[in-house]
Amino acid sequence: MEPTILTLDQPLFILGSYTVTLGMCLFGAVVALLFAGIPAVLGRRRNRQAALDAKQRMTALLAAQTEMQGRIATMADVFGARQSELNQSISQRIDGMTHRLGTSITEQTKATHENLRRLQERLAVIDTAQTNIQSLAKDMAGLQSILSNKQTRGAFGQSRMETIIADGLPMGAYAFQTTLSNGSRPDCTIRMPNGQPALVIDAKFPLEGWNAIRSAQNPEAAHQAQQQFRRDMEVHIRDISGKYLIPGETQDTAFLFVPSESIFAEIHEHFEGIVQKAHRSRIVIVSPSLLMLSIQVIQSILRDARMREQAHLIQGEVIRLMEDLTRLDDRVRKLHGHFLTTQKDVDDILTSSEKLKRRGTRIEALDLEAAGSSPDAKAEPKSFDNRVGQLKLRVVDED
Repeated sequence: MEPTILTLDQPLFILGSYTVTLGMCLFGAVVALLFAGIPAVLGRRRNRQAALDAKQRMTALLAAQTEMQGRIATMADVFGARQSELNQSISQRIDGMTHRLGTSITEQTKATHENLRRLQERLAVIDTAQTNIQSLAKDMAGLQSILSNKQTRGAFGQSRMETIIADGLPMGAYAFQTTLSNGSRPDCTIRMPNGQPALVIDAKFPLEGWNAIRSAQNPEAAHQAQQQFRRDMEVHIRDISGKYLIPGETQDTAFLFVPSESIFAEIHEHFEGIVQKAHRSRIVIVSPSLLMLSIQVIQSILRDARMREQAHLIQGEVIRLMEDLTRLDDRVRKLHGHFLTTQKDVDDILTSSEKLKRRGTRIEALDLEAAGSSPDAKAEPKSFDNRVGQLKLRVVDED
């Protein structure tokens, strides 16, 4: 059997209307193998290239890591030095801050102690003031109880008036609760100088009417209280004028003492009619300060009167003093004349002694015979003796 020889154009099968030959199949197989091998080759090339790239990257990464380690070491050294400096700086600042805080705390402690001491002193002052306020409150309560009673209120005004007069006038210049000729008893009478009538002072001010004005709750009650106070003041002024103004025994003017400066100011501001009525009745409304001023004026008048009483004694003493001065002047003038005479005699004696001195000098310069023939050698000692004798006589006469 002869073998079958296959050719490339021998049909193998029919695909649809297209006849597939052996050559076509072989060519397709070769193409398929080629297409199947190219990706593998490409894959191996890619793998080799990738391995080379990875190796290069690894080498670069190792170099970068080495460089990074060097930089990290350098940065670690720098950071260590910086941290050491920072720690030292922080320690210094903390030490300085601790010192400042200690100093500040010490000063603050001292200031706190000083403030506490001052606070304790102020608290002590406040306690003392509070004690005084409590005492004053008790006194005010006592004063209120006093002023609520008419008799005790009059005693309060009387006491204040008596204190002012006793402080300003000497004993004997005033009297309290004296009885006048009509049987009335004023609160105080002041004795005037030169036999003048006494000045009368009344201290019974109607304070209950004034308190009613202050305690009024509405304008109508206040108006009624003002009317009542005006009537009380008019009655009191009329009583003072009728009882205490006695011709020849008292002054023609009397004082009505108001025990408060504020009440005195309110009366002059809101009750002008009362002030005018008192003026017409010769009654002077005085406050404590005005009474004190009046007392000072009266004290000056009394002092002037006492000086006038003693003026004749002073004048007599001055006259006797002038007589003594006249006698002293005469005696001094006589003594001055004696001194002048004595001075003249002393001058004469000095002149004679000078002449004797000159003659003695000439005698020493001359011989004995020339000196014996001089007629003035014996005359001059005689004149000197005479002048000395006269001086002794005058001194004896003066003694």
